[in-house]
Amino acid sequence: TVENAGVPPTPPEAHQQAGGKSKQAPKRTAEKKDIKQDITNKIIELMEAGPAAWKKTWEEAADTGFPINATTGAAYRGINILLLWMAGVNAGYTSNKWMTFKQAQAIGANVRKGEKSVTCVFFDMIKKKEVKEGESEFFPMVKAFHLFNLDQIENVPADMLDTTPATEPKTFNPCELAEQFLTATGAQIEHHGSRAFYSPSLDKIVLPAPEAFITPANYYATAAHELTHWTGHKSRLDRDFSNKTRFGDETYAFEELVAELGSAFLSGLFGFVDATVENHASYLASWIKVLKNDKNAIFTAAKHASAAFDYLAALTGTSEQGEAEPPIL
Repeated sequence: TVENAGVPPTPPEAHQQAGGKSKQAPKRTAEKKDIKQDITNKIIELMEAGPAAWKKTWEEAADTGFPINATTGAAYRGINILLLWMAGVNAGYTSNKWMTFKQAQAIGANVRKGEKSVTCVFFDMIKKKEVKEGESEFFPMVKAFHLFNLDQIENVPADMLDTTPATEPKTFNPCELAEQFLTATGAQIEHHGSRAFYSPSLDKIVLPAPEAFITPANYYATAAHELTHWTGHKSRLDRDFSNKTRFGDETYAFEELVAELGSAFLSGLFGFVDATVENHASYLASWIKVLKNDKNAIFTAAKHASAAFDYLAALTGTSEQGEAEPPIL
């Protein structure tokens, strides 16, 4: 039985991929490898910068909200949340809205000269040429598409421009939205002791008293982390990595990474600017090891975290949806 002391947060691949041109098969294969390795390297680089840089990135990212497509309103999903959040923070963008070059043209807007796009990915189901008995006829192939932030685009229609919400002062008062969300899940949550963990055998979450946390946002981020673990119970999403030899001794660390991302997604939903699960720095080394050993790992973790988020959103009647995604790798 694993009882997880809480970790941190950190953060919907949605929409239409406009104007993707077909490429020769060999180039696609090369692109797949390059894209995954490049994305994994970016995540590793941020982790290796240390807990302070990791935390600061998601604090600033949460301030702009979930990345969405400006023309469709659909939320980006999975790994694309992390890619757009990181790009937005590094460039100092103030908008959470993105679109492709062709989408900008279609609404009479234009990308400013010299602006660089952010490469995101989607998975296209490709039919196998030869199918062995018992195998699926299709396999997911990663493909790239490129997005620009609204801050990079000129002549954007007024109704698409952002309105800047007022930032609420930090207090230790309960967050009504987060409280309602936690209650609506039906999860059993108890408050006692000094550790935060989810017990699969008892199917309950244990948290320290809210007053024990540095900020209310940290309390809710920790609760969201454990709630993500809660979704993995066999009676819910049945998320079990113990039989996946690809993670080896890092199975526990991988589940913690899923919960870390799930906490970030939920913290973004709650609108916390500086939410973080406390005392999570010790996990960074394990996450780095997982990602260095398997370039697909961050994709898998982000997909599982998105699945947990979707499960909780459906359970609580929360509308934060993007387009459907292919099966988890």
